Amino acid sequence: MTDIRIELHSDTQTRPTPGMRKAMADAAVGDEQKGEDPSVNKLLDMAKELFGKEDAVFLPSGTMCNQISLMIHCRPGDEVLCDKTAHIWSTEGGGAAVFAGSLIRPIDGERGVFTAQQVEQNIRVVRRHTPKPRLVSIEQTSNSGGGTVWPLETIREVEAMARKHGLAMHMDGARLMNAVVASNVSAADFAAPFDTMWLDLSKGLGCPFGAVLLGSKAVIEDAWQWKQRMGGAMRQAGVIAAAGTYALENHVRRLAEDHANAKFFAERVAEIPGIAIDVNTVETNLVFFDVAKTGLTAGQVHDRLLEHGVRIGASGGTRMRAVTHLDVSRDQLAEAAAALSTVVVEAAAA
Repeated sequence: MTDIRIELHSDTQTRPTPGMRKAMADAAVGDEQKGEDPSVNKLLDMAKELFGKEDAVFLPSGTMCNQISLMIHCRPGDEVLCDKTAHIWSTEGGGAAVFAGSLIRPIDGERGVFTAQQVEQNIRVVRRHTPKPRLVSIEQTSNSGGGTVWPLETIREVEAMARKHGLAMHMDGARLMNAVVASNVSAADFAAPFDTMWLDLSKGLGCPFGAVLLGSKAVIEDAWQWKQRMGGAMRQAGVIAAAGTYALENHVRRLAEDHANAKFFAERVAEIPGIAIDVNTVETNLVFFDVAKTGLTAGQVHDRLLEHGVRIGASGGTRMRAVTHLDVSRDQLAEAAAALSTVVVEAAAA
């Protein structure tokens, strides 16, 4: 097994910190399904206050949050509008079709962000033989868009258009707190336009797993039933919820360090001949670059970097993604950039 010393494949690779592990070990627990787990209840209360929502439910994953939200909003055959890079369309195993019976209509946004005008252009005129538009979904930040932060003004414009046409709003909050820290927009302001939204705990916040889905009391009551149907009972889940509480108390502000490290790494990568990267597009903790002019594929670069103990994701034929997080230091990023340079120079020499 390859010894990975510098893990840049994803921020999902973070390990619980010693403080988080202690919080988990000390957590008071009860029956989460009955609403009797004090640690889960504490996390949910904190999330409701942070995002200004009426109610919340703790779920195992962000993907489950997305799928439950689609089932709440949509009937079979309804249509969901989202960006062409959206996780619900490209990376959830076709769950929208399997569970909600929904059709995804991708919008050709710019770096994962689309406009209100594009929403209107993609809303079908409903006839007997067409799917009915039901929901607009955005991903904050946009992962495949490059870690792009959705501007609050754009979100509000999209919401106004959605409401004009009777559509609901959903936010995939996979890296929502990265957006909050990078933009200085409050979590509550980002959350306000949405009927359903969720916060991922397992990426930059550093938890082992888990997410919180939020909305009105009626929405979350429906979510509880879908959670049960999908096998989401977690019983004494306080040992995990305590990690989420610890993360919200200790790991939010430090996301700015990940963003600065991402910019640092991007600048180092930009110095490597043959690699194409636009440093100015690095807004948060995701760094995308293209290795086409090195003569190598992304998969080849990935494999050769493993020999140096570095893992960077291959997200396309020649496109690669590096993700900074709490388990990667500035010195390690410098070492990773040096290893990438070595791989490229050796390929050119060969």
